[in-house]
Amino acid sequence: MKTVVVVFSDPRSGTEESLGRLFNGLFLTYELKDKNQDVTLVFQGTGSHWPEALIKEDHPAHALYMAVQDKAIACGGCADVFGATSGVESAGVKLVRNKDIPGTTGILDLSLYLDEGARLVTF
Repeated sequence: MKTVVVVFSDPRSGTEESLGRLFNGLFLTYELKDKNQDVTLVFQGTGSHWPEALIKEDHPAHALYMAVQDKAIACGGCADVFGATSGVESAGVKLVRNKDIPGTTGILDLSLYLDEGARLVTF
């Protein structure tokens, strides 16, 4: 069964809660990848700011993120709306815009994963 780990937390909030949610999302992604399970890490909403922060070597989650970076994608429309597009691109994370939504450049459609029977776990 596929698992999609979705990170919504906003790194710009600067709170331990936001960082804790990120770490838990990365932990789960790492654990599933380590078990050779089908997992995708999605940065959605304001969470689209994380990739730019995580590629910095001094970030506390950098090493863990690097271990799961190959599983990461980001919502293109979210990145555009929240001003994170260049940061996502500079981090080398694929921007996905597979659903047209009025007022956006297209979003990552999480419902497609549900249609396929995947589990969504949000942080």
